[in-house]
Amino acid sequence: MESLGNVESLNNTKDCSPATIHGNATSMLRWLFTHVNCASGTEAPGSSGTPPTPGTSGVRKIAAAPDLPLPVKYEELQREIMMSLKADHFEGGRFDFNKQLNQKFFLSHSVLLGSIEVPAQGNQIIKIPNATYEFGANVVDAKYMLVGRLLTDGRMSGRIKYDVSDALSAKLQTSKEPGFAQVMFDLDFKGSDTQAQMKLGNGQFYGVNYLQSVTGTLSLGGEAFWLGGQKKSGVGLAARYADNRSVGTAQLATTGLVSLTYTTKVSEKAMLASDFMWNWNARQTQASVGYDYILRQSRLRGRVDNSGTVSVFLEERLNAGFTLCYSAEIDHANKNHKFGFGMIVGE
Repeated sequence: MESLGNVESLNNTKDCSPATIHGNATSMLRWLFTHVNCASGTEAPGSSGTPPTPGTSGVRKIAAAPDLPLPVKYEELQREIMMSLKADHFEGGRFDFNKQLNQKFFLSHSVLLGSIEVPAQGNQIIKIPNATYEFGANVVDAKYMLVGRLLTDGRMSGRIKYDVSDALSAKLQTSKEPGFAQVMFDLDFKGSDTQAQMKLGNGQFYGVNYLQSVTGTLSLGGEAFWLGGQKKSGVGLAARYADNRSVGTAQLATTGLVSLTYTTKVSEKAMLASDFMWNWNARQTQASVGYDYILRQSRLRGRVDNSGTVSVFLEERLNAGFTLCYSAEIDHANKNHKFGFGMIVGE
């Protein structure tokens, strides 16, 4: 800060050249500006010894809002429930063999020795022995994926997925079985905090869905579809809450469906899950509770629903590339019991 003596020296100077007058005037203005700011309790820019940050001009910036997380896809809204409560139960014997030919090409073989259920009078069910063989081929790359399945009973399915960019991907799915065929094309868009999808299918099917993160743990979205062949349409709303331990979802649709799910981790190895589904048009209700327990080399999943059906599914990995599966499902009301034993060779 300049002293008052420096200002007095400006008055006593005898050099009246333009350069001198300009320099003296600048010194005078600097002295006045400094003393006025000192009197008001503030400092002039650069007077504190620390140069101002370029581009700030002394204006305080407002902190930017934290980035919102990317939500799951709308069709994967209930993926935790599907993994915990919807195990792949089977009846009879099953043998799966998976072979990796190279880094991108995989083959799979599956044999199921089970039965076909045929409805009979009342609640009785007649089981007819049946055997099926399934052949599968997978091609996986960083930008695309090809999956094909062919069964001896005439069913076949295929899927092609291609990532156009980091934000856009396309997927084509086909399936065929005796008397029925389906083709579906999906276009997926991924933003920083949004997931959107457009669907086109045979039978004049058109659909869209959207999911948006509104907070760090809450996502909201909706879907709509039009089935021109049957002159049907529907609109649905969805919410998903997910934190480090729990996941809860809620869905409501004009088709009459109300769905609620909840999963929570009780420990690092154990998870509890429950789901509730109500169709007010059909006046039907389904509810179930279950658990998912993961050990070092095994995984145990169980469920009981409101109809009294109890199911258990156990996977035990004996060593790398060799897994045993045990499946049990008991329906006390209809006296229908299913037990299965399986073996998986290969990753």
